[in-house]
Amino acid sequence: MLLEEIERLGERIEEIEGRMREVFSSSEEVELLQSIPGVGFILAVVIALEVGDISRFGGPERFVSYCGLVPRVEQSGSRVRYGRMRKEANRYLKWAFIEAANAVALNARRWPERHAVRLYQRIKQRKGHGKAMGAVGRHLAEAAYWILRKREPYRDPGLRALGARGA
Repeated sequence: MLLEEIERLGERIEEIEGRMREVFSSSEEVELLQSIPGVGFILAVVIALEVGDISRFGGPERFVSYCGLVPRVEQSGSRVRYGRMRKEANRYLKWAFIEAANAVALNARRWPERHAVRLYQRIKQRKGHGKAMGAVGRHLAEAAYWILRKREPYRDPGLRALGARGA
């Protein structure tokens, strides 16, 4: 009985995803967001719907803060301490960018030249997996801000640097 229930749920999920593709496939924002590494159709839809009008954010720093991908800062005099990521944030955007960062980490062997992968590996080596995921999520959120602001697809800084060296 449980297997039949799981099968029915799988069919229902496929129906919903099919309807989502019908509704959002013509969306320019969704297509642009899918150019970000680790962002597929579902994450692109979540990001596009949660962001709304990107011009309401003053800059990428404010957008990333809204997403909750910045650390808490405790400062006293000249002493500065960075803590965990903020909890007072849009949890759906935070989830989406961390999931995209997770996809980047899982595909690190397939995309070794990508900037996000090199960022993940560099920070993971020094500070561990969790901090690296946060840093990559922040990078992807900043990229999403500029993609939506400029209406241009993602251009990987790591691939541009390789192209410049090879020329």
